[in-house]
Amino acid sequence: MEARVKRRALLLLIICIWMPMAVLGGIGNATVSSSSPSSLSSRPRVVNIGALFTVNSVIGSSIMPAILAAVDDVNADSTVLSGTRLNVVMQDTNCSGFIGTVDALQLMEKEVVAAVGPQSSGIAHVISHVVNELRVPLLSFATDPTLSSLQYPYFLRTVTNDYFQMYAIADLVDYYGWKEVIAIFVDDDNGRNGISVLGDALAKKRAKISYKAALTTGASRSEIDDLLASVNLMEARVYIVHVNPDTGLSFFSKAKNLGMMSSGYVWIATDWLPSVLDSSDSVNADTMDLIQGVVALRHHTPDSNQKKTFASRWKIFKGVRTSNFNSYALYAYDTVWLVARALDLFFMDGGNVTFSDDPSLLSTNGSTLNLSSLRVFDQGPKLLEILTGLNFTGLTGRIQFDSQKNLIHSAYDVLNIGGTGLRTIGYWSNYSGLSVITPEVLYTMPANTSTSNQHLYNAIWPGETIKRPRGWVFPNNGKPLRIAVPFRVTFEEFVNKDKGPSGVKGYCIDVFEAAIDLLAYPVPHVYILYGDGKRNPSFNNIVYDVAQNKYDAAVGDISITTNRTRIVDFTQPYMESGLVVVTPVKEIKSSPWAFLRPFTFQMWCVTGAFFLFVGFVVWILEHRLNPEFRGPPRQQLVTVFWLALLSAKRENTLSTLGRLVLIFWLFVVLIINSSYTASLTSILTVQQLSSGIEGIDSLISRSDPIGVQDGSFAYNYLIEELRVSESRLRIIKTEDEYVSFLKKGPQGGGVAAIVDELPYVELFLSNNKCIFRTVGQEFTKSGWGFAFQRDSPLAVDLSTAILQLSENGELQRIHDKWLSNNGCSSQNNQVDDTRLSLKSFWGLYVICGAACAIALIVFFCRVYCQFLRYAPETEEPEISEPESARSSRRSLRSRSFKDLIEVFDKRETELKEILKRKNSDNKKQISHSSDMQPNSPA
Repeated sequence: MEARVKRRALLLLIICIWMPMAVLGGIGNATVSSSSPSSLSSRPRVVNIGALFTVNSVIGSSIMPAILAAVDDVNADSTVLSGTRLNVVMQDTNCSGFIGTVDALQLMEKEVVAAVGPQSSGIAHVISHVVNELRVPLLSFATDPTLSSLQYPYFLRTVTNDYFQMYAIADLVDYYGWKEVIAIFVDDDNGRNGISVLGDALAKKRAKISYKAALTTGASRSEIDDLLASVNLMEARVYIVHVNPDTGLSFFSKAKNLGMMSSGYVWIATDWLPSVLDSSDSVNADTMDLIQGVVALRHHTPDSNQKKTFASRWKIFKGVRTSNFNSYALYAYDTVWLVARALDLFFMDGGNVTFSDDPSLLSTNGSTLNLSSLRVFDQGPKLLEILTGLNFTGLTGRIQFDSQKNLIHSAYDVLNIGGTGLRTIGYWSNYSGLSVITPEVLYTMPANTSTSNQHLYNAIWPGETIKRPRGWVFPNNGKPLRIAVPFRVTFEEFVNKDKGPSGVKGYCIDVFEAAIDLLAYPVPHVYILYGDGKRNPSFNNIVYDVAQNKYDAAVGDISITTNRTRIVDFTQPYMESGLVVVTPVKEIKSSPWAFLRPFTFQMWCVTGAFFLFVGFVVWILEHRLNPEFRGPPRQQLVTVFWLALLSAKRENTLSTLGRLVLIFWLFVVLIINSSYTASLTSILTVQQLSSGIEGIDSLISRSDPIGVQDGSFAYNYLIEELRVSESRLRIIKTEDEYVSFLKKGPQGGGVAAIVDELPYVELFLSNNKCIFRTVGQEFTKSGWGFAFQRDSPLAVDLSTAILQLSENGELQRIHDKWLSNNGCSSQNNQVDDTRLSLKSFWGLYVICGAACAIALIVFFCRVYCQFLRYAPETEEPEISEPESARSSRRSLRSRSFKDLIEVFDKRETELKEILKRKNSDNKKQISHSSDMQPNSPA
């Protein structure tokens, strides 16, 4: 008995584990297996689903036949919902939010298990609250990005989210290099929220919506005329049109009348335009003429046999009003099949269609609205779970939802309208961006959204041109470009007030005007002086006011700094700049010891040592051969010094080694002599200046005051970057104060030095006859440019114009016109720069020293060999003794260092005679010894 109970428990456990796995397996691949008799018997004979959309609309005319056809196909297919018939209950919303809400409530009274639609985002927002309460899944065609799964858990979008469409448009704008667009949209939930996403997408591409032109729902022709006339006066020429398909074509009719469909304009339409064209029986030539050059997006649906079969059957479907259909028909067909497959799995899993009263609606029984008839679908959460987990292939491709309940693999066709039809110039997908390859192929490759991978075929733009429109023009609203110009007090050559028509003049103004003249379009502008004329204005404030739209641009001597580039766009620099240190200097009078300055102390010491060393080497090499190098020690010492100083011009060298050493030494002396002469000449002829400050480092290390030009960025730079105390800085307002502060010095209430930009410093030094000098090097590198508001297209075009001015020499001619070419030396240590140090000549000394060392080694080796052969003469009388005894005593005689010195000191000729005589004596002794030996016996 106990074993039987255990077997039953085990069997029950296996069933509990197997059943959920079987259900999950069916959901994952959407395959329908044969139903068991028990599951068939529990299924209802009819299941109601709702359909909510506007029948008399461009989208509704394609949705209705597709839904009816899908229901018929489901009911005719025995493998899906076997034993259960699908019934669709339709409600026409009539494009009205109020009627749509009422229709939705009426639909819920029919106890539907799911609702298909609506197409309107506004109605979807309201209905989503209803289905959330009644737990009925809503499979909608509304594309509003704000219909999120978090707020509306029972909302399931079965068409591509407009979120992706707006990012596709942003990629298009970025691909063609435009920075500003004008958005034209219907002021409803779908329009507002879609354009809001577009603004976010453009911001990531450093582009923006310069103006949002909103239209009321059902706007009149006069309202459309007024809106188009107003946007036509603006700068941007790229228009994003996001309107309703039922009234969109009349919009282009008005644009055509205003001349806005001509060359220079860009029109990008969302998916509404292809929906109109695809679902029309035929588009007449007049209509196509209105939209020539327009670029539009259409939901991408891959070509397949299923799609071709659907298209061939379209004309025989119920409720067909036009011979063609748009992409919403395909999505509607797949939506019905999505519900059917989900219900089939729902019933296979033992699901029952039951409804119960909503406790929150029981209190409304006394109301004439009869809200208590709305009942909650008990199994709604389970059906929703099955719907979001399905994965199958339909007419629109793969049907599967991500975690946000959006269809995966969102993609669009990029269309260009030209002639009498639509031309596909590429595709966009959230997988790889813009491409001329179909998304289905890209899905099999690694994702690549890099800029270099974005490609489209050439488009034909309005005006029948393939040249990419610039995308903007100067607004023809009578408002010229507002340009702020600094009202300078110092260095007026750069920019200054003028009595002429423009009101300003100067180097910077001439550069700007020359660049404007190179543009291919006129740029009306007006100069506005910035400042009171009593002191230089703050350049940071000028840049900030441009960023705040108080001015359109700023022209002047404005340095390009990191902080400024964060808020405005600068052109290409038209003048190089950088901070330098200007300091007072004093002239050094010539010294009696100026002849010592060409060489450094180390150079003098090494040169003197080598003079003595070479003289000593030559004396050693010549002492045995040359009679001029012999005599008393005092005379020989004088000879060594004389040889070192005059390089053997008096003494004649006889030895080969001595001559070799002198050849190298004379070469060294020749180079050193020439270098010394040139350096001394430079020192005696160039003005010698001296200053206690050598550069920015030595200036910072001191505690003396530092001068800074009024309005310059150097003030903040010294404080923030170099950590100079603010109390040390002195603001200099006029050029006279430059001179006064520098001459007074820190002890007289002036400054030790001035830190300013190089162009100002060069002009200041030139105006003051170079009585001051810059010290050290430039410690920053920057340039001057013209400032514009962020993403202004003028900044790019003027940068190109400035480069042209530089290449054709016009920039230099303007510089020569306004700024003096009398430059001043930028260094005060010219004397130090001309002094010769040991590092410039150590190679010569090494070569000469090596030659001396080799000569000495060869000489001493030769002397030692002679020493071994040499034996000093003895004064003892020669006593006859055996040869063997004399030989033994001679070998035992020691050769002392004194003997070596004796050999070295002897003349070469004398030593050779001694060695020759000893060699002859040795031969005689050997011969005599041989004669004295007895003859051997025979």
